[in-house]
Amino acid sequence: MSGAAAQITVPAWLTHSLTAGEGEEGRQWLATLPATVAGYLTRWDLTLERVLDPGGSLSLVAYVHRDDLSPAVLKTGFRTPETALEHAALTHWAGRGAVLLLDADPAEGVLLLERLHGDIPLRSLAEPKAMLEAASLLHRLWVELPDEHPFPTLSSRVATTVERLREGRTELPDAADAAQPLFAEALETAHALADSATETFLLHGDFHHGNVLAADRAPWLAIDPRPLAGERAFDLARLALDRADTLVGSPGAPAAVRRRLHQLADALEVDRDRLRGWTLFRAVDLALRALTAGRREDAELHLELAGSLQP
Repeated sequence: MSGAAAQITVPAWLTHSLTAGEGEEGRQWLATLPATVAGYLTRWDLTLERVLDPGGSLSLVAYVHRDDLSPAVLKTGFRTPETALEHAALTHWAGRGAVLLLDADPAEGVLLLERLHGDIPLRSLAEPKAMLEAASLLHRLWVELPDEHPFPTLSSRVATTVERLREGRTELPDAADAAQPLFAEALETAHALADSATETFLLHGDFHHGNVLAADRAPWLAIDPRPLAGERAFDLARLALDRADTLVGSPGAPAAVRRRLHQLADALEVDRDRLRGWTLFRAVDLALRALTAGRREDAELHLELAGSLQP
């Protein structure tokens, strides 16, 4: 069953995420999504097996097979400034540490990808083992940038995020008064770090256990990059925030957070203070993103974690 004959059902999670986060633009994109997917099934001679549900928060992900019966994944995503260059990063990595790109129409946000084991994310491992595997994989992804690369700089990403954080401070939950100092420190810290960075690598941009899947040609491979050019501590900060509920819920949470930061910084030879600063910034950013999407508990969790990062 391929092309127009395929029945494309948009997962409820994707509908909720886009309507909550992107408003009317998201609703318009969702309205055309089934026809878009069906069109690429025909264009690339693919047969639909099933749409993954819940799938992604910004993309419809479908298991397909090609005309030679080889398995693949068709990913049709809502394009944002952060996701628009996913194809470019995957092309540069060429399968080294990341899922292999088989075909793409970047202008439409449509990618044909190597099939990984979507039901076995890295977060299925116990946390200590998962962190070891994640750190090793992330180190492989930090490569030199190609000449005349298209990737946004960390400074530009920070400027965009800072603007969003300033606008979103008024939307904080009931604990707004307590959270305001966190926002102020996060903004000040981000500016200082961005201005003082001394290294530039290709970064994944959204590296955490959920964005690493088991594979056949390697134990684990990364997916869903939001690539940019910048310093490694920024990338590592997102990993440091993974399984935030475990960190915040552990006895002596601030000490547990510091211990994780020290372990990750030492393992990947990243400056501890810079990692702490970027982790604070990214925790506040995640809190506001969760709040915008209506996930209040997640927002409060990340704000609590951010509070434990204060000196």
